[in-house]
Amino acid sequence: MSVKPTLLATVPPPLPPEKPLLPDERGYFGEFGGAYVPEILRPNLQELTAAFAAVRNDANFWAEYWRELTTFSGRPTPVTPLPNLSRHLGGAQIFLKREDLGQTGAHKVNNVIGQGLLARRIGKTRIIAETGAGQHGVATATMAARFGFEAVIYMGAEDVERQRPNVFWMEQMGAKVVAVEAGARTLKDAINEALRDWSANFATTHYLLGTACGPHPFPALVTWLQSVAGTEARAQMLALTGRLPDRVYACIGGGSNSLGIFQGFLGDADVTLIGAEAGGTGSGIGEHASRIAGGQGTRGIAQGYETIFLQTPEGQMVDTHSVAAGLDYVGVSPLIAHLASQGQVQMVSALDNEVVEAVKLLMRFEGIIPALESAHGLAAAFRDAPKLSPKDILLVNLSGRGDKDIFTVASALGDTSWAQFLRQKADSMLGVSHD
Repeated sequence: MSVKPTLLATVPPPLPPEKPLLPDERGYFGEFGGAYVPEILRPNLQELTAAFAAVRNDANFWAEYWRELTTFSGRPTPVTPLPNLSRHLGGAQIFLKREDLGQTGAHKVNNVIGQGLLARRIGKTRIIAETGAGQHGVATATMAARFGFEAVIYMGAEDVERQRPNVFWMEQMGAKVVAVEAGARTLKDAINEALRDWSANFATTHYLLGTACGPHPFPALVTWLQSVAGTEARAQMLALTGRLPDRVYACIGGGSNSLGIFQGFLGDADVTLIGAEAGGTGSGIGEHASRIAGGQGTRGIAQGYETIFLQTPEGQMVDTHSVAAGLDYVGVSPLIAHLASQGQVQMVSALDNEVVEAVKLLMRFEGIIPALESAHGLAAAFRDAPKLSPKDILLVNLSGRGDKDIFTVASALGDTSWAQFLRQKADSMLGVSHD
């Protein structure tokens, strides 16, 4: 693998995008987007839209944002070559953009720091958020503790069970975690409850939406804040290899991490952008969350915006599945839907078993523990690498680390010693004797 011994510290700090990805005056990216909310929330969205427009042209805001990301979150995150795994798979050279190394272990912190600064500017004192995998919830709780906000996190009860470590940390940082029992008890249901809360408490509360979905201006706002990953990665790849990657991969749930990394390479004709959705266990209803790649998603309006949803012909949202809690969302960013419809992003899917295998490979060959969400992008890249030339360069956005997934991964790997440890630990805490 040809990598220059260039110090990444020499890469200049990223600036906001010169041409940010913005919708039209209706909040639409092509055929997707908009703002479909109760009338009571329109003043909040108008206030947020005006504040977002103001900070886009405010160098002081970006400087404060970048100062928080560097001193609190540890940016810039590096790009890491994978020489061992590249040799094992054969074919292309593989690199990772290490968003897993940021504060709270995922790209989510980029968004919450920015929205926290924005909420403070417009005088809000309370933050609400939704979370699936828990990473956005932990990031929100962390930011709220640092900035002095009251925080309430809505999380599907199914995801609370899957992501108990993240729930523990949210609560320790002072956030209230509300387990949502409605519907499928996952991310879409958490979003519904957060929107209800916002409608009832709009005067004091900012809804810190965690991904590039929802009503305008959230998709554009989250995309703008996540641009730091792509801007950094572009400069880092040029410093490390002397050229841009041939392909850039990212998992796609809502779309924030993929839009973050893709912004560094949109418009480069020689760079192929590939988004990996959750293929789950099969193609049947309720077995996956592949809205675009599987061809089963259709246009619809829900949760404040128009995009591609997995839904019945009558417009009812269907159940979804993914081994990764953060990828089982029923919809997708309107900006991703637009870019895919224009051929600017290729959409693929990765099955649960491919994802677990990708986790195993990255751990065994490189000593890096990826989040199950991020491993969808890994699985797609690992599938392609052997078919390509050693001259080809693949960059994967490692959007999060995998500590949170220890229960799910241990179960998928059939680790009986881990199950025995949990049983003994639980019994010990409850005072159960094995004599």
